[in-house]
Amino acid sequence: MRILLVEDDRHLSASLSEALEAMRYTVDVATDGETAWQQMSMMPYDLMLMDVTLPCLDGLTLCQRMRSRSMDAPVLMLTARDTRQDKIAGLDAGADAYMVKPFDLAELTAQIRALLRRGQTSATTTLMWGPLRLNPNTYEATYADTPLRLTPKEFAILDLLMRHGRRVLSRYFILESIWPMADPPGEETVKAHLKALRQKLRKAGAPRNFVETVHGLGYRLMDA
Repeated sequence: MRILLVEDDRHLSASLSEALEAMRYTVDVATDGETAWQQMSMMPYDLMLMDVTLPCLDGLTLCQRMRSRSMDAPVLMLTARDTRQDKIAGLDAGADAYMVKPFDLAELTAQIRALLRRGQTSATTTLMWGPLRLNPNTYEATYADTPLRLTPKEFAILDLLMRHGRRVLSRYFILESIWPMADPPGEETVKAHLKALRQKLRKAGAPRNFVETVHGLGYRLMDA
């Protein structure tokens, strides 16, 4: 899951990013509303976590602009304003939830999980590709009922490959989809993670070419 955190308090945004990334979310950060708008126009996000009081473009106007462009990703507003009128203004602007600073991190992450679950059904909880099973909600993966012990990035790469099936994914696409936009690693990092992922799949009984390399293009899963 990819989250856009829009917060001009750099200390708060750094601590929130660290906490969310530890929970296996990919987090991009914007420190003003206009930068956030540019980023969400280029990249699809699963959730927006935004302050109300922002430079250049405030959170309420940013949320209204999103909704007017039919961007339907959940929005969780963070603000020091705690009056009833402020909450109503945030919800009327298109926010899905509203939390007042200072907030409890456990409560915030529970709210994030609840928003991300909206619209999901039990039929789509588990991804399947032949004998491979992957549950994004519980971070469990198995091949032919053998558990796979994956790192967060290995899990995210496998999730991405399963969602795209036979579509060839380039290293750049994988980097762009999984790593934060700020200071991403080089493409060799993707190669290293894929090597480790393949080894774990083979150890569980998968064919050597279960994750295929399409030379000069990228990677995809073999026919299920």
